[in-house]
Amino acid sequence: MPAFRITAVALAAALLLPGCVAKTALNVATMPVKAGAKAADWATVSGDEADRNRGRELRKKCKKDPNPDYCGN
Repeated sequence: MPAFRITAVALAAALLLPGCVAKTALNVATMPVKAGAKAADWATVSGDEADRNRGRELRKKCKKDPNPDYCGN
């Protein structure tokens, strides 16, 4: 009976291990691409962020100097 268990465990490991190795290889291969994409995302400003920052800048400017050209009042 113990020989059967050893064989069963070895067979299960042989069937599961290639998938595990393939998944690990895929993760290792795609890691630099994911890191590069994340760095590019951090380095760039989206349109929404730019609009929000511009609005914040204009509100501060209007508090200091309420010019009707850009404050709208």
